[in-house]
Amino acid sequence: MAQNKNDQTQAQLNMIKEMNAIFAKFNGHFWLRGGWAIDFILGEVTRPHEDLDLVTWVHHRDILERELIELGYKRIPVSDRQTDFVKAKIDIQFLYLNRALDGAITPNGLPEWEWRIDALQKKEFTLHGISAYVLSPSQLLEEKNVYEQIGRKPRPKDIESKEILQNIISSNRE
Repeated sequence: MAQNKNDQTQAQLNMIKEMNAIFAKFNGHFWLRGGWAIDFILGEVTRPHEDLDLVTWVHHRDILERELIELGYKRIPVSDRQTDFVKAKIDIQFLYLNRALDGAITPNGLPEWEWRIDALQKKEFTLHGISAYVLSPSQLLEEKNVYEQIGRKPRPKDIESKEILQNIISSNRE
């Protein structure tokens, strides 16, 4: 059990490392989203995180869930779009994606939410010696905006994340 924020941060980083090993077993990929994605892009831990938000392809779902259960993760089914897991009091959410024949990327079971074509970056980012793919800053920002449009009130960390993402996007255009 994570005793303090530093322990929790290290435990979450270790879990990302463990995800790399799990996905390597079946030659799959995942992308970080949310706060950890921002931290990997920046190359520093900016704040404690409540959980891990990951994205992968829906065709990885069955093998991924089997692997995680085998490693002691408790599965918490949410919907066709998402499965949550808990291990050592750390929450991890997997959002599952589909890719249409025309290349469109959408969350499984939610075809009306078409993601940006550049959502899934092909570059790995490294933080504390751990590498991971992350959603593009533009996709991360769009996700925050979509949540507001559907009525989710922005939390202070959402407002801060939006500012950071806007700065990242602006600096990448120079």
